[in-house]
Amino acid sequence: MERLIEFFEQHNGYVRSWELKEAKFDDKEIESLLKNELIEKITPKLYRLTYLSNEEGISLTMIDVCQAIPDAVICLASALAYYDLTTFVPSEIYIVLPANKGNPKLEYPPIKISHWEKQFYEAGIKEIKLSIGTVRIYEIEKTICDMFRYRNKLGEDLALEGLKNYLQSQKVNIHKLDNYANICKVENVMLPYIKAMLI
Repeated sequence: MERLIEFFEQHNGYVRSWELKEAKFDDKEIESLLKNELIEKITPKLYRLTYLSNEEGISLTMIDVCQAIPDAVICLASALAYYDLTTFVPSEIYIVLPANKGNPKLEYPPIKISHWEKQFYEAGIKEIKLSIGTVRIYEIEKTICDMFRYRNKLGEDLALEGLKNYLQSQKVNIHKLDNYANICKVENVMLPYIKAMLI
């Protein structure tokens, strides 16, 4: 068991089933770690050490999702919460995948998947590199514009709360906000609110 735990630590806490087979670990050793709650199964093909912790304000569940689904980008309400622009706490991790990708299955955490066309998916992705992996999340301005794009599904109040808190923060970049509003095709919706909030 010690050798297996050491193997996980050498891989920053996350190990895929093919890596375990390649390193000649047998199923009994893996089952023993699972039974003793030293590792957790994130997907049928991905395991994680249980004692890893949050990094740089990013929840371990977000890191799990990005490790399990390489194309996933944290978006919408989850990204809004990460940037402290809302009091809403999502019960699921909101992620987006390219339009041509299928729906992956995770044992945990619960996820809410959207599929976006290339112009919406690729714009504004930020990579946060951590000691245990990389988290892909949309930039703050892109997140706000995406919230307005999804205002009919997630609620306009949530989009307005995010915009208001952003405009009152020290992070305001109107040029970037306008650029993403144009990409997301919500400039006509957002502009009246921006003008009213900046008066």
